[in-house]
Amino acid sequence: MVLVSCICLYLLSNIAIGAWAARRVTTSQDFVLAGRGLSLALATSVTFATWFGSESIMGAPAKFVEGGVLSVIEEPFGSALCLFLVGAFFAKPLYNEGITTFPDYFRIRFGRSAELLSAVIMIPSYFSWIAAQYIAIGIVLNVVIGIPMAWGIVASATIVMIYTLLGGMWSISITDFLHNLIIILALVVLAVVLWPQVGGVTGVVARVPDGFFRFIPGRSAGATDSTTTSVNGWATYIAAWITIGLGSIPQQDIFQRVMSAKSASVAVRASYLASGLYLTVATLPLFIALSARLLHPDLAGGAEQTRQLIIPNMVMRHGSLPLQILFFGALTSAILSVSSGAILAPATVFGENILKFSRPNITDSQLLKAIRWAIVVISVLCVAMTLGRSTSIFDLVGESSAFSLVSLFVPLTAGIYWKRANLRGCLWAIVVGFGTWVLCLWLKTSFPPMLWGLIASAISMVVGSLWKGRV
Repeated sequence: MVLVSCICLYLLSNIAIGAWAARRVTTSQDFVLAGRGLSLALATSVTFATWFGSESIMGAPAKFVEGGVLSVIEEPFGSALCLFLVGAFFAKPLYNEGITTFPDYFRIRFGRSAELLSAVIMIPSYFSWIAAQYIAIGIVLNVVIGIPMAWGIVASATIVMIYTLLGGMWSISITDFLHNLIIILALVVLAVVLWPQVGGVTGVVARVPDGFFRFIPGRSAGATDSTTTSVNGWATYIAAWITIGLGSIPQQDIFQRVMSAKSASVAVRASYLASGLYLTVATLPLFIALSARLLHPDLAGGAEQTRQLIIPNMVMRHGSLPLQILFFGALTSAILSVSSGAILAPATVFGENILKFSRPNITDSQLLKAIRWAIVVISVLCVAMTLGRSTSIFDLVGESSAFSLVSLFVPLTAGIYWKRANLRGCLWAIVVGFGTWVLCLWLKTSFPPMLWGLIASAISMVVGSLWKGRV
């Protein structure tokens, strides 16, 4: 009962923080980008927290205990790659544009039709992402508190909606900073407790199957065609790296977090630091999950939906009451914070790039009101889509990133680094890349559909931009 009461108080504290942060919101820029005033510490924390929620603590460990390192290339390694590339190639040029959304850049670089098309593609890409967070919080509340999963989803979605409506990116930034400190502390304490029980590095290596820690693909057992196996294996491996590694670069949620920094140099450094945190902190859940496989095989067996509970169950079995309170309070709040950023992103794109497209004379106060209403509508739609769904958290996150990988990554990159990129090439890259991906999904091609989509997008960008004739 103490644990339940403390978690409920922890969750309600998010609303209090949102109400406090609301005092700093007077314009749409304050709401969407925290007034571009985040310090290096806050900018790093909020950028690191972009994905450090359900997929890092529940989705990736479930994959890891079953398939080893090769099964979690997408998360956390692809996520770390994404944050590094954002800092190295995208943060500074985009920050200096003074824009609010990615489609804003498409308008400036290519034209209004590119802005509208990119916005239409971007908004639905977030629904799977938000669904993953709601499913995760529903699972956690069901295990810890015992309430039905549907009620947990509705309750958590309501809390997210309220504190996002109140403070926007200011709420997200402050809650992320506090939750990150607490959840990292809880993970470190649990890892220290488990370390001697599994016998350290020597004990772990001696008790896992051969190839469990393999970092690059090899020939599958029983394969007769080594060439085919190698090509498909490497294609799948590359797809895992770029799903989030490249696919999340043109995503509005990470863009808003990076662009909320107080300067371009802070945005760049925050991206690098967040990438480094992902290569360290995000491996703690993997170690804890592996410890569960060695110490409690029953927790690592069964379906993936069951394995997603490995970390919560390990905390319940090995953590003291104070540690349980810290962990579950911070975990639920971290997932809610990721959800908040994921909801704010498409709501912002709707207001800035679709509503303003049709109503160019809209006032800032009207725009802020419209973005808040969009948050409500998106929250309701995602709850309705989530209820009764039991899809893998890990897969839902990958599905979301694939949307932007096959359509928006190529024109964004070409727009920044290729002078000859033009409107025709941009539109072709978006439409052909996305269409090819959908077709390959329908045909269930053995070669990863997202790679076909990315290749088609790149070719279309080049051909469209070099095509002779009027654009």
